[in-house]
Parts: sequence; structure tokens; C-alpha cells
Amino acid sequence: MANEEPTRSAGIRPRSVLTRKASRDTPRDVLARLAEGEHRAGRITHTEHLPPRSGRHADWPERIRPEVIEAVRAAGIDRPWEHQARAAEHALDGNSVIVATGTASGKSLSYLVPALSTVLDGSEAPNGRGATALYLAPTKALAADQRRAVAELARPLGKAVRPAVFDGDTPFEEREWVRLFSNYVLTNPDMLHRGILPAHARWSSFLRALRYVVIDECHTYRGVFGSHVAQVIRRLRRICARYGSDPVFLLSSATAADPGEAAARLTGHRAVEITEDTSPRGELVFALWEPPLTNLEGERGAPVRRTATAETADLLTDLAVQGVRTVAFVRSRRGAELISLIAQDRLSAIPAPRIPLPGTGSGSGDGSGGRDGSGSGDGALDGTGGTDGTGGAGEGGRGRHVNLSSRIAAYRGGYLPEERRALERALHSGELLGLAATNALELGIDISGLDAVLITGYPGTRASLWQQAGRAGRAGQGALAILVARDEPLDTYLVHHPDSLFRTPVETTVLDPHNPYVLAPHLCAAAAEIPLTEDDFDLFGPETAALLGKLEQRKLLRRRGTAWHWTRKERAADLTDIRGSGGKPVQIVEADTGRLLGTVDAAAAHTTVHDGAVHLHQGRTYVVRHFDLEDSAALVDEASPPWTTMARDTTSLTILETEAEIPWGDARLCYGSVEVTNQVVSYLRRRLMTGEVLGETKLDLPPRTLRTRAVWWTVTEDQLDAARINPEILAGALHAAEHASIGILPLFATCDRWDIGGVSIAQHPDTLLPTVFVYDGQPGGAGFAERAFHTARDWLTATRDAIAACDCEAGCPSCIQSPKCGNANDPLHKRGAIRLLTQLLSSAP
Repeated sequence: MANEEPTRSAGIRPRSVLTRKASRDTPRDVLARLAEGEHRAGRITHTEHLPPRSGRHADWPERIRPEVIEAVRAAGIDRPWEHQARAAEHALDGNSVIVATGTASGKSLSYLVPALSTVLDGSEAPNGRGATALYLAPTKALAADQRRAVAELARPLGKAVRPAVFDGDTPFEEREWVRLFSNYVLTNPDMLHRGILPAHARWSSFLRALRYVVIDECHTYRGVFGSHVAQVIRRLRRICARYGSDPVFLLSSATAADPGEAAARLTGHRAVEITEDTSPRGELVFALWEPPLTNLEGERGAPVRRTATAETADLLTDLAVQGVRTVAFVRSRRGAELISLIAQDRLSAIPAPRIPLPGTGSGSGDGSGGRDGSGSGDGALDGTGGTDGTGGAGEGGRGRHVNLSSRIAAYRGGYLPEERRALERALHSGELLGLAATNALELGIDISGLDAVLITGYPGTRASLWQQAGRAGRAGQGALAILVARDEPLDTYLVHHPDSLFRTPVETTVLDPHNPYVLAPHLCAAAAEIPLTEDDFDLFGPETAALLGKLEQRKLLRRRGTAWHWTRKERAADLTDIRGSGGKPVQIVEADTGRLLGTVDAAAAHTTVHDGAVHLHQGRTYVVRHFDLEDSAALVDEASPPWTTMARDTTSLTILETEAEIPWGDARLCYGSVEVTNQVVSYLRRRLMTGEVLGETKLDLPPRTLRTRAVWWTVTEDQLDAARINPEILAGALHAAEHASIGILPLFATCDRWDIGGVSIAQHPDTLLPTVFVYDGQPGGAGFAERAFHTARDWLTATRDAIAACDCEAGCPSCIQSPKCGNANDPLHKRGAIRLLTQLLSSAP
């Protein structure tokens, strides 16, 4: 799938020496083969062709050290793209800058070159560390990948640049060396929050010399997590000022709306925006794919489509057979495991192809080496042959049989560190041909050489969609991306409204660093680091003064003179989990052996590792024997049930405060604070491949209470009469509108349906009217409900249109049924919801 590119892409590395199929197939050829046959051709609802684009070069700023420029040239990059050179210039001028350009546009080099040049200057100081840089990544995997990239690029500079990862996987014996000697430290916000800032005195020499803070993939810092990270960064700025440094912030982001504003919310600093992508791009063929309807019936007799998981597993299998290197992105950990397992099972039934042993001569020719090891290839840089016919001429005739199933794997959070590292190495080496991954691999990890990307369900934002699609074609070659729709409202809407994806700008990143539930624990952490004074109020925001008084009342802080102090014995940084997981992670332990399999966030534990839950890990299936709430542990047994499980819950809601209210005729649109009580009460068993419901089992788990923000709307009796909504169908119409509006909201806010929840009731005790609520699923709110309030007309219009456009008779998962409904999707009334929303919108301002 290679197109000729006019010039070398200015990325971090030279073109990776990977074993991949040397094919002249275009992305269109591969897609045509996937769609062969009547049963498949109709599944493609739209195909978008993004033509190749040539790049524009520039020169590095003269202030960049010549040794660094030579090191970049040694990596095969003669000149930067224009946007890279502009970003470097701003960085050297002392301006914070955000580079928001496409995937594989070389954003990493934009910050690496000025940072390495400055670190190299600092290496000439008497202590060898006169300038340092701190790199923040949202995941450990990305930080580890970037360390490899920095070490490779800086190798010609000798020991002057000393990159090191400092995270939870760093052995304790190495941590002291990192603190004392590394001048380019790579970590994540979690470690900065818990490990570096509370121990800032031990990091004083590093922080005193800190010149650059790199925040990679900053579009991932959204919602409550982004709000926490924003306060961690403010704490970092405060401590740096204590040691006399004022670092420049260099941010990279996927293409985003208002990137400068997003950078300012995250760091508290204004940043220069660089949004014009001047790098070349190969052709991208992007297909929207809708799985077919099955003969099965779902809840309430609704028609059921084939699952996106099964459809993606089929596509991954077919692409592997074609020798097309592919990553399948999946929303859930379980989904990643399932797709890998199904693809491995199907590939194991295919006779193993003969692949060549590495050639021993230098490569030559046009890449036409065959799978049987014959023929010449375009050769690796070291003359070794590829594993599937692309290698050197050497001893190409010899080979071995390798079953394709061994070249498929899963990658997700919750794996142990050594498992993650092994998978990353296999992906880099080309040993893996297909990978089913969660969004841990969505970010800037170098997975050069991919031909195709499968996206299992809309990932929640357009920014993530393009980030995932951009993982393929990273060496400038053509690429194929396929969005496989799930059977739910938003996915169905998008595959039939392609302009919403391809003609609509990406979203603004939503975060609220002044959320009191976020700010309060960070004020405690800051006071423990250095006592707080009124001089800090501007840094932490307008809520600071009022919150300090409340923290005094709760005896978390004590005021002495003009400063507030942390006086408790426990660590203040432990007051909050910045990932918003809501407590101690639950350990998943094999009951018979005591072996730790992995962990799951506390907030997700009630729905994922309850008694009887099916849990997948590394292709093996386990059933939870017992979920121990007190010890935060789930004991599991290995088993092979022919079903998966899905938790059911019930929810009630109380309005605490109405902060904004807009009349829509007699109706009211409101926004404010609410208290939500939720309890997991049962789980369904669904047949593995079809989703057919096999039964329901009751559970006895305690309720959980959440104070958060919500948007809600009410309607009057007159409006119900105008919409022909009688009492018999009112609850079903409200319920259906609630489900569909939750499903569509991710189109208007940077969230997915699992970040938000909803409640509908025919007469709510606080409003005394029929009311529909949609609320943020995090304490204090995440900004999603507020965004819904401000875009309500467009949001609810799209909701009504999505319901009306669905072909089903009485409602299905593609329009009004929800996979997380605690009432088993009963009652629902599709036509009533359409009439109700139409009447509501008729008076919208």
C-alpha cells in the first residue's frame, strides 16, 4: 500500500526497519477485497478519499546547536517541515507553544530539537546539568516509546543528553540516578502528582534548571482527568518559581478547535497556536462500515445487528490473511481481548504460510519478494531479510511455517508492566501482524509501517477518530481506515451522516480546573509542598479563597499567620486520584494460585468484576468467584462460558441547585448541581457472538452516591397534549428521548456515553413535571452537561433526527435502546419520543 512520497517525512526516526508486506496494493484494492461478495458490499455506507498532500520544508533556527541538527540528519531527516521550524523558533524565544497538526506530522521533533539543543547547552555547565526538560505523557507506554525515540536521536550527542523514564514501573534502584543525573525526564501526570511534586526538595537540582515542560497528546486531558492535570501543572509552576525557574510549555495535540485556549486552560499560560500542517500525507481511504442485521431478537423483540466486535474480528482476520499490518482500536478492555481471541481462533484454522528466514545479503530490487522466500526485496538497512518476503536477496529460499494466529495479540490497560513492554517490542519489531488495542495505542507511540486501522465504534470525539485513523500510513504511504459502527444511536447516525465526521470541525477540549471537587485536594497537596499564601490565589483560580475556609473547617488545613499549612500525618497527594477512578484499584487475583492478573479502576469495579462477571485477560477467560469490597479484590477462576456479562443498575436523582434556566415556550431548559444515587442490581448473560440474552442474575451490592452537574428539561401538560402524548406512553417517550440524547451528546461534547448518565421520570418530585436529566459521571461535574446546556438546540435536534431516521418499527439499539439501561429498556416509545422532541424544539430560542 505504498504511494511515492516526494521527500522524507520529518518525524522523530528514520523509516523503521520493519518486516511488512512489500505490496503495491492501494488502500482501495484492499478495501475492495474486504467488500467482495453481496453479503459485504452493502455494509459500506460511505467511502471518503483524502488525496495525498506534498510537504513544505524550512530551515532550523540558527540558534539550534549544530550537533543537534547533525543528529537529526543522521536519523535521515535533512530539513524540517515549516510548522516544525516555527514551533522551534517560538520555543527558543521563550514562548509557550501548542502544535495542533495531524497524526505523523512530526510534532515530536517540533519540541525535541529545541529541548535537546538547550539541554546540550546545559551539559557544559560545571555540574553537567545546567538545563533540564520534563516530558509528560498520558500513558506509560507513550513515555517509554518516547524515551526510545529520544535515546536514538540523541545517540550521536554521547552522554550529554541523558533521557530516563520515571514512573511506577521504574525500579527503585534507578530512581535516585534519575533524580540526580538525568536531564531529560519522561513521566506522566500521575507520577508528577504523587512522586515528584511531594518530594520536590529531592528534585531541587532538576527543577532549578527546568527550561522546558513538554505536554504530549494534550487533547487527551479532558473532563475531570484534564481538570486534575491542570491543577498538577499549576502546582509544578509554583514549585519551579520557588527554585527560580520559569519553564516554557511545549504542547502537542491532535487537530483541535481553539488549541491556544485549551492550552491556556491546561497550563494557565497563553500559548502560540501552530495549526497549519505542512507535512506530506499519503492517500487515506476512510470507509464507514455498518454490520448487518441478524435474525435474532433483542430486548422487547427489537432487531439486532451483528456486533461490531465480531465484525471487526472478521476484518482483522481477513487483513491478516492479506498480509496487511493492522491495529484494531476497541473501546473496552474486554472488546480488545475478544477481538484478538476470535481472530486467533479463525486464523489457527488456516494452513500456516511459509515465510522466509532472514536473508544474509544486502537487499535489492523493487520489493517483489514472495511469501515463499524467493525473490529480492528492498532490503533492511542492515541487510537482513523480512519475515514475509520483503527481505534481502541473501538466503531467501529457506523458510519456516508460522501460523498467522501467533501474530495477533491484544493490548490494553491493566496488563502487568512486563506484558506491556513485550507487546510494544513485538509491535516495533514487526513480529505482530495484527493488534486489538484500547486507546492506549491511540496516542503518539511509533507504530510505523501500519497499512490499516479498524476503529470499533466511534471513539467519542472526532479528535480521537482522526488520531486513531492516523496511526496507519505513518511512513507516508497510503492507508486504509474503517469505522465499524456499533449498534447504538450515535454510531448509526454517523455512518449515515458522513458530513458530521468529514465536514465538521473537531471539538473544543472540555475541562474545568476550578471544579471544587478537583481544586480542593490540590490545594491541600500544594500546602503540603509549600504553605499557601494569598499570592497563590491567582494561580489556582477564583474559588481558592472560599475553598481554603472550608478546608480549615474540615481540619484539613490550618492557618498560621498569613499562610495555610497541611498538618496531618498522611500524604496530602493521596487525597485524590487524578484519573478520577474513585478509589483504590481492585486487584484481579486467580483464586487457586494467588497470581495477580491485573487491576480494574474502583469506579468500574461494580459493573465489571461483580460476582459472576466474565473477565478476559491475555486471551484467557475467567469468571469472578467473589468480589471482595473491603479488600478491593476480585477472585477469579479460569473458565470458558459461551457468554459475556453486562451489569444492570438503578438510578435516582435529586436537584441540589439550579444555576441556569432558559424558557423554551412553556418548557424549561436548566443546568445545575444534582445528587445521583446508583446501585448495580443484576447482570445479564449474553451469548458470545450474537448478543442474545440468556438470563438475568440478581446482585447485592451497596448503592453509591455522586454529587455532580446535570442538564435537564421539563415539559408541561399543554405541550404533552400538543404532542399527542397520553399518560400511557409518557414514561416510554421520556425514557426513549433520554437514551437517544445520551447516545448523541458525544457529537457535541468531548465525552462518550460512558462518561455521562441519565434519568427520566413522568413527574419528578423536585420539578413536579415530566423531566429528563443528563448528568456528568464524575464528582463535581466534568463540563459535559454544561456543554450540552449551551448546545441544547443542536444536540436535541440531532437526537430527534437520529430516532426518526432509524428503520426499525418500535425502537432498537441503533436509536433508543441503551446497553447500560438499568430498567432493561422498558418502557420505551419511539414515535412518542419523536413527537415529544419535535414539540420541545418548536419553542427553542
